[in-house]
Order: sequence, then C-alpha cells, then structure tokens
Amino acid sequence: MSQRQRTLHWSDPQATAAAAAGLSGLDFLRAMLAGEVPPASIQQTMNFFLHEVDEGRVVMRGRAGEELCNPLGQVHGGFYGAILDSAMGCAIHATLPLKWSYTTLEYRVNMVRAIRPDTGDVFAEGKVLHRGRQIATADGRLIDRDGRLYAHGLTTCLLFSPKEHR
Repeated sequence: MSQRQRTLHWSDPQATAAAAAGLSGLDFLRAMLAGEVPPASIQQTMNFFLHEVDEGRVVMRGRAGEELCNPLGQVHGGFYGAILDSAMGCAIHATLPLKWSYTTLEYRVNMVRAIRPDTGDVFAEGKVLHRGRQIATADGRLIDRDGRLYAHGLTTCLLFSPKEHR
C-alpha cells in the first residue's frame, strides 16, 4: 500500500472575517477575488476558489484530487456539497449591503455524474433566485470545462441585518 501526503496551508479565518466587516458583500467577494482578502480556509482545504463574482452570481473553480476520494475511487459527495454550498451562499452574500450577513438554513445537492481525480477543473455557479428581507434562495450547477453537468443544488439562507448582530 503506497501512502501519499498533502501539505495544507490556510489563512487565519478571523482575519478573513474581519475584512468582511467594512465592506458590502459584493465588495468583499471582489476583494477576495483580487487577492486583497485571503480566501476562506474551507476553500484552501478543499481546493476551490472564487473564479467570477457579480451581484447575485458567483462562480467557484475547483479541482478534486485523490485525497478527496471515497472508497470506490470517486470524489466524495462532500466536495460537491462544499463547492456548491459556497457558490450558492456567496451569490447571496454578493447581494448584501454593508454589515449584513447570512447563514445557510439548508441546502440540497443532486449528484448526476461522478467526479474522478482526473476530471480536471470543475465550476460551481450559484445564482440568486429570491432575495427578501430575511430569507434568500439560490440555485447552483456544477459543470466541467465542456459544460457536462455533475451536480445541481438549491439553498435557503437566513439574512441578518446589522441590528440583529447586537
């Protein structure tokens, strides 16, 4: 049995969160995309990063290696969930004004094709479907470079105004 090793480096999650405090959601994500704010530690751990950011739309680009495989040699469903949850949640985040925040209430992912370590880059696109005062919803699609669908999902997020943070 051959052993493999992967060394991980990640940024201080509190420093990333502190950078968000003075920016709208869209400005924060744009700063992260530009490298002015470090990515979330989950992104560094699971190897996916912001690729595109617009108001109400975010694309994450990722590559799942063999370190994320299940016992059958396919990429574990947790990768699908993490990258789609991040893309959909960040799409909602990109609509929030200064000092607002959110949390995921629920998300659902339907996997339709196996990702393997040799699949290469995949892209998770999240788009806001509804943005209310307290609840927002978004959908997402996980595709490869050729547009093949690997998974799709939905999320519901709870929004917090600055008054609710006190």
